[in-house]
Amino acid sequence: QMQGALEQHLARLNELLASRGDYVQTLKFTQQLAGSIVLQLQGLPAWRGVSADLTELSGQVAYVEYYRWLAYLLFFILVLTVCLLACLGLAKHSRCLLLLMLCCGLLMLVLSWASMAVDTAAAVGTSDFCVAPDKFIMNQTDDEISAEVVHYYLYCDQSLSSPFQQALTVFQRSLTTMQIQMQGLIQYALPLFPTAEKDLLGVQQLLNSSETGLHQLTALLDCRGLHKDYLDGLIGICYDGVEGLLYLGLFSLLAA
Repeated sequence: QMQGALEQHLARLNELLASRGDYVQTLKFTQQLAGSIVLQLQGLPAWRGVSADLTELSGQVAYVEYYRWLAYLLFFILVLTVCLLACLGLAKHSRCLLLLMLCCGLLMLVLSWASMAVDTAAAVGTSDFCVAPDKFIMNQTDDEISAEVVHYYLYCDQSLSSPFQQALTVFQRSLTTMQIQMQGLIQYALPLFPTAEKDLLGVQQLLNSSETGLHQLTALLDCRGLHKDYLDGLIGICYDGVEGLLYLGLFSLLAA
């Protein structure tokens, strides 16, 4: 959208300043710089597919976690119910209650062993992932993102340059040059061609907006924020998550 607006302004300025060859050359140079910026931005990786996969994975994990929590809650209620029935049956010497307690106890035993098997399998699978999470992520993203970019975000080594540094540098230099060119046209061409004021100021405003967008893009592409989220996620999965699975397995073993 910004590229289209810039081209419209430059096309009108070419018509208004057609009598001055030097000004027309400046406009052509500005258009070439804008084209180089577009090429650099097109060279940045598109992660729409990866973002969609992560969103889908997050939804699936939330779905499974909800029903896992509900299942363990019901299982805990069943354990309490069996204990109450056992106490009540022993207190009243009721054969029916004791038989019901025995049936529920057998069901609880089966569920306990099944739960422990699921917890053990989940803990083993998670532990396998935690042995080499970086390698797993690089294999999963091999078709979508280059290894250099994945390495940059996984390790966030400040001694290495960003894979986006060249594109952002070209963007910054081209944008600065365009701003200087437009400032010169406003200073020297505007007094001679007052009808070009609207388009010259429009181009200047677009360039200022592009500079703001460049700063935002630079901040978004910085590895530190995503790397911190990655480390927090690893701690949550490989430490808290595995520990929680072990506690659930211990609970299932004690319940059995």
